[in-house]
Amino acid sequence: MTPARNVEIKARVADPAALRARVAARAAAPPRLIGQTDTFFAVAHGRLKLRRFDDGTGELIFYERDDTPGPKTSTYLKAACPDASALEGVLSRALGVRGIVAKRRELFMIGRARIHLDDVRGLGHFMEIEVVLADGEPAAAGEREAHALLADLDVPAAALLAPAYIDLLEKSAT
Repeated sequence: MTPARNVEIKARVADPAALRARVAARAAAPPRLIGQTDTFFAVAHGRLKLRRFDDGTGELIFYERDDTPGPKTSTYLKAACPDASALEGVLSRALGVRGIVAKRRELFMIGRARIHLDDVRGLGHFMEIEVVLADGEPAAAGEREAHALLADLDVPAAALLAPAYIDLLEKSAT
């Protein structure tokens, strides 16, 4: 299995309604509403999470990326999981649970970019931009596209974040 790649940006959102209006005005279609619970497992490198959806299905996702603000390349592998609860039980026992991130997500598409407007339990409101890269495409192309979207959506550089939600939750617990 060959890993997929995207360029990601995460930002804290001060005014969710205003940002949602700007994103919706540029999107090709209405958003898809998704309830997600991500269980992160203790692993030696990268991050491994089981994403559970409201219907009981899920995806096992392993990813690696630098924790830097602004655009960053993420390399990931995904596997569909028809019974997320059973897999979560096995992985929890085998690896141990690092933490759980629960969120309500609105997924918009602007061109090839996935725009996530997330309401994360215990953390607040965020936006993620994921520009999916084609095989062999340089990350710089996705970075340019992500920067253009940030400017177009009027997201200030000061709002950009480096860590994953799980890292933010761990930090807020200490």
